[in-house]
Amino acid sequence: MWGTAGSSTQCEGAAPTSDWWDWERQGNAPASGDGNGFATRYSEDFLLLARLGLTHHRMSIDWARLEPEEGRRDPVAVEHYRRLLATARGAGIAPWVCLHHFTLPRWFAELGGFTVERNRTEHWRRHVEFVAETFDDLVFGWLPINETNYYARAAYGGGGWPPGHNDAAEVAVVEEAMHLASAEACVLLKSTRALVVTMLGLAPIVPQDEDPETSAAAQAIYDVLWAPGIGLYRDGILRVPGRDPVSRVDLAGAADMFGFSYYSAIGVRNGRHVRHPPTAPISPLGYGIWAAGISLVLEGLSEALPGTPLLVSEYGIGTDDDDARSAYLEEGVSAVNDAVNKGCDVRGFFHWCAVDNYEWLHGYDVKFGIIDADRRIKPSAMVLEREARAHEPHR
Repeated sequence: MWGTAGSSTQCEGAAPTSDWWDWERQGNAPASGDGNGFATRYSEDFLLLARLGLTHHRMSIDWARLEPEEGRRDPVAVEHYRRLLATARGAGIAPWVCLHHFTLPRWFAELGGFTVERNRTEHWRRHVEFVAETFDDLVFGWLPINETNYYARAAYGGGGWPPGHNDAAEVAVVEEAMHLASAEACVLLKSTRALVVTMLGLAPIVPQDEDPETSAAAQAIYDVLWAPGIGLYRDGILRVPGRDPVSRVDLAGAADMFGFSYYSAIGVRNGRHVRHPPTAPISPLGYGIWAAGISLVLEGLSEALPGTPLLVSEYGIGTDDDDARSAYLEEGVSAVNDAVNKGCDVRGFFHWCAVDNYEWLHGYDVKFGIIDADRRIKPSAMVLEREARAHEPHR
């Protein structure tokens, strides 16, 4: 499966009833406006992607738009998303839906968001059930929560996202809640008979010296980023540092595939987090650009989850240099193909993103798309088109 990805806030702009809308208006983030115009230009976008042979697209359905007030669903928003999904299908695009891509309805955030267990077990569960019942006939695949292991640190660990907290205990609580919310949603969504994928944001962790402090620090990073999601999926036991283990055998193997995003590696030297490789060029988002690192992620997942189907649910680079994007794509796709040839069960490759969009605290300054905001296809798109065409099923 070859495709692209995007999110509602980034492509449609923040919903006026969301926590991110408030965050922007408090001066904590650039204004998102109407995103890249996807809300009105989706038909054009789907035709462009289909022309490139990228026949899968992941998008998010914004909870704040569907349920602007607790218990009240907006029929206009429901119809908008149904029309959007039907249009994708009509263009030959298989739509994938994400239910939480970092932003929340204002009312849910004011109730404490995912810091409160009842919010997950009641409000979130009802939302998942509503989305499944309302859109199941149009959805090809579900990816309930985007980068399950990232949101807690961004929002509660000083990452600059709403509510803007910096509290290690809250990070642990929300980290646990997000893993459970994702797996519980996977179980509910399996009833629709569409594919269901869990997703972590993964970076290989590479010690750069033999200092025992470096080894300990690398293990501590792994225990936060990798181990909780893998343990819950494989064993039904969730271990989040700072929290007691949670036994949920019913959630083992909750998804059909294990998905991940890849953007960079984490180096560890003298017990500290550093860039890897040390000479890697720096992304506008501050990390080292190293396409080959995706090989280490695939190796790590194959070792931890043998026989599990994998999905590259995000891979991309933020840059104004499209030649650099083309080279990054060439190297990354080559690494994935090599892994497949060695027996790694990779089912799909989704590029982040389709059309240049809003990049959270960076606004519109960082370009990730293979199509620009004026809907001009960039040369880097040809790399993906060539690969997608080469892997088309024989008819």
